[in-house]
Amino acid sequence: MKLITSRDNPLIKHLHALATSARDRRRAGETLLDGAHLVEVALARGFALLQVVVSDSGRAQPEIASLLQRCAPDSLIEVPERLFAHISPVDSPAGVLARIAVPAMPDGPLLAETCVVLDGVQDPGNLGTILRTAAAVGVGDVLLTPGCAQAWSPRVLRAAMGAHFGLRLWEGCDVAAALAGFAGAILAADLRDAVDLYELDLQGPVAWLFGSEGQGLSGAVAALATRRVLIPMPGGMESLNVGVAAGVCLFEQLRQRRSGR
Repeated sequence: MKLITSRDNPLIKHLHALATSARDRRRAGETLLDGAHLVEVALARGFALLQVVVSDSGRAQPEIASLLQRCAPDSLIEVPERLFAHISPVDSPAGVLARIAVPAMPDGPLLAETCVVLDGVQDPGNLGTILRTAAAVGVGDVLLTPGCAQAWSPRVLRAAMGAHFGLRLWEGCDVAAALAGFAGAILAADLRDAVDLYELDLQGPVAWLFGSEGQGLSGAVAALATRRVLIPMPGGMESLNVGVAAGVCLFEQLRQRRSGR
């Protein structure tokens, strides 16, 4: 394992850039996985780790020490605590991180099943939560319009808890072209002229449309919907967080499929 102690080391500068700059991540085509759980999921899915960096205290943790034994020896770097904090993309460093290449856009058409479309979802926590929920219910494809947060950013990765490695992510997607010919229903989570979610038959394929936290769906994406869907809120609240709304819709569809409605 190689030891690096200087901030001026080119690798440290590169890792710091990946941790702090979306532009540098796009330019390099790389990102960072923070924490033992994400590194574990990546290893379990056979994902290539370009570099694995551990802090002094991290190396002493049994869980991290076990992970390091499964990594290629020439990929391992140890740094002092202060330097690890400098390159970590989060406020509370976990003691281990990995540098990976961002996967290329998927090849071929959408899977012929339920998919999720995210239009301008900008909060990393919300985006990660929706990806985690989509993976949990068995969705294969998530389409992201150009206004969304960077799907492979460290904060989204951390919020999604490994969901990325089980999804096909279409970033900067032309949603209209991608959904052309989609055989199922295209449902927009909206409050206007909407049908109660629990009155719909959701057992077939659905393209779910979820909009940004502040503005909702753009006009162009909303126009693709075959129906608008309302989540009933008898408690009198005006709206739900987009991550919560996506969870309610996706798990209602799962419930119907498991119970036969």
